[in-house]
Amino acid sequence: MATRPQIPTLGLGTYRNDDPDQCAESVRTALEVGYRHFDTAEAYGNEEAVGEGIATGGVPREDVFLATKVLHPKFTDDYSTESIVENGRACLDRLDVDSVDLFYGVHWPGGDYDPEDTFQACARLDEEGAFDHLGVCNMTPELIDEARDVSDLPISAVQVEMHPLLQQEEIREYCDRHGMALVAYAPLGNGRVFEVPELREIGKKHGVSEAQVSLAWLREKGVAAIPKATSEEHIRDNWQSLDLDLDLGLDDEDISRIDSIDREKRQYDNPYAPDW
Repeated sequence: MATRPQIPTLGLGTYRNDDPDQCAESVRTALEVGYRHFDTAEAYGNEEAVGEGIATGGVPREDVFLATKVLHPKFTDDYSTESIVENGRACLDRLDVDSVDLFYGVHWPGGDYDPEDTFQACARLDEEGAFDHLGVCNMTPELIDEARDVSDLPISAVQVEMHPLLQQEEIREYCDRHGMALVAYAPLGNGRVFEVPELREIGKKHGVSEAQVSLAWLREKGVAAIPKATSEEHIRDNWQSLDLDLDLGLDDEDISRIDSIDREKRQYDNPYAPDW
């Protein structure tokens, strides 16, 4: 059984936020608003900016939950235990931190991905104190089983695309059964949630946006969400979804109606993606 990390339920995603000044400023804005969970990756090319935003944001490092992902095989010609270790160390150097709270040892299990090389490297990084918790991204239950079989460390978090148009029942049940945290990227479906009449009507009922309804629904499912946002307006709008939980709340009818959405629109299905 994995040790489920205590992940703040709303975080800031930074995918495609590759303007250094803008990225650092969005992190500082999010800290000011109240965010304490930040997600980045080697492949995003913005770890330095995320690290700068955290370092200059006025919040002690120990109060921030920081996650990153090591480069996945598609982007390297040398995918080996040694290269993964070196890349993991480089993530910390770019972030300018001694360790991260959550280290995703697999970003995408494509290309030359090899579970034994990958998790041997993760074990070495763990011995160096590089991270507190180990996670994987974009994996099916079968691939997670394979990873757990070869990993000396518990895999305690899984990150996948999830939103009301991709409800991920199978992976949710898997994570619950094995005591893993589930983190949703693209929790607004790259804006597709604004096209869903059910979410629009529930939002009108509560006086909130479709985005806030979607984020509140994810929290009702016990899932942490990391919507990408760069502007102060969007950062604050996403944060206000917490008020829907605390003050108004989605009622049983709302949850049932969202659960019953049977349209599926996966936003990320790359050529190197697993067979979903």
